Amino acid sequence: MATATTEHYRAYSPKPFTRAERDSVTVVFGGLHWRVERVIQAVLENGGNKAEVLPVATKEDLLTGREVADIGQCCPTSFTTGNLVNFIKKKSDELGAEEVTKKYVYLTAGSCGACRFGQYHQSYELGLRNSGLGAFRMFLLAQDQLDQKAAMGDGLDLNLPMTLGCLWGIFCTDLVQDLEYQVRPYEVGPGQTDAVVKESVEYLYEMFRNRPRRDSWRSITWHLTSSYFTKALREIHRKFSAIEVDRLRVKPTVKITGEFYLQTVEGDPNYNIHRWLEAEGAEVYPAAIAVWMDYLLRLGLQRFEDYSGIERGARLKLGAGRVAQAIYRWNYARLRRAMGDLPHELPNQFELRRLAAPYFNSRLDGGEGDMLVGKALWSYQRKKAHMICELSPYSCMPNTMSIGAMAGVLGKYPEILYAPLEIKGDAEVHALSRCQMILTEAKKRAQKEFDEALAAAGLSLEGVRAYVDKHPEMKRATYRVPHGDAVGTAANLVHHVAQRLGRRG
Repeated sequence: MATATTEHYRAYSPKPFTRAERDSVTVVFGGLHWRVERVIQAVLENGGNKAEVLPVATKEDLLTGREVADIGQCCPTSFTTGNLVNFIKKKSDELGAEEVTKKYVYLTAGSCGACRFGQYHQSYELGLRNSGLGAFRMFLLAQDQLDQKAAMGDGLDLNLPMTLGCLWGIFCTDLVQDLEYQVRPYEVGPGQTDAVVKESVEYLYEMFRNRPRRDSWRSITWHLTSSYFTKALREIHRKFSAIEVDRLRVKPTVKITGEFYLQTVEGDPNYNIHRWLEAEGAEVYPAAIAVWMDYLLRLGLQRFEDYSGIERGARLKLGAGRVAQAIYRWNYARLRRAMGDLPHELPNQFELRRLAAPYFNSRLDGGEGDMLVGKALWSYQRKKAHMICELSPYSCMPNTMSIGAMAGVLGKYPEILYAPLEIKGDAEVHALSRCQMILTEAKKRAQKEFDEALAAAGLSLEGVRAYVDKHPEMKRATYRVPHGDAVGTAANLVHHVAQRLGRRG
């Protein structure tokens, strides 16, 4: 009788990445959207490293991830595992596996253990090992413990200047992405927005790559007080001003929420949902990474809230943390101002928690936690979006809980248009069909809102268009239409024109 050999679980333990290897080894990373990835590449290069961004994950990567790791894992894990394996395979075909192991290291993030995001690292290791590439080096950065020099080695300096560079890179690219999605649906010349965005991101890449180097503490002061980044964003604002827009196209606004990876990436991993919504006639309100990081700050401070007055120093730590969060938000607002206050503001985390509190416990911190429910209510009550599109990975436990909680929200607010999409990676038709049904209702709502705005102001579409034609500055992408009583861009423009004409709008 044959005896099966069982290989027991063993924790992944890579060989370190040393400073001596810095000139010959390339740091590979990915999993976000292309704008922020390009700027983080510049930050790494500014720190003396060679860096390369993984290509956008595809359906082929999904199949590879399922084949070489765990077929039952959630689709973000399969996409990212397959993406890494296929990238290393391709490099190995070109250079040989041994040479690739010497010349590349992979840097990735870890998170909580409530979902499979906490197991990515092991999936990558399993996938590479099953592909005969087990010697390849990977390093995990836990969100609550960035300094892992003991395991990683000193090839990558995760110091304050680099961390601040990544943070500022997220701020700047969030702002560019937000403005991009406000402009593209209304551009008169097709492709003009994409060209400006590409040019702007390359401009940011050069700015971050050539960022002046400072020691740790001077770096904090410099980032908070320097006009280096605000000047760059004002220049990008100027580039956007060349785009002509027609904001009288009536479009529903769709807020993207959900699991971090799915709401952030743009491509096959989420059925290209951003571009698909635009093609279907919607204006997309994208999910900013800065909002997620603000949420993590708030979440980290909750423990000190509970222990204030009980644990020594908790109140002091809470106060210091609140100051840090206020500085974080102030800085984002400062950079946003350089873009003419056109990108959306950061939602107040405490307001999101308060809104979600009757439906979801704020201590449940998997996925977006209570923020997912809070953002849906915030978007509805503050007239930020006609519709919420929530993206959840198949079998994602934290998001399943949030969707369950949303049943209670919809019971009280049945007028909220809410489209929870379970993303499996290979069930595109089903997911998009579901989204399309709710989007149809959102389009009707946007049109009704627009017609009511015209009626309230006693204006016609032709009359408003004639007024805009006489004021060409209103056709610029950087002209700021105040967010008034309406959700949609077109309806708010009607209200704005009515006010300028001295009418009741």
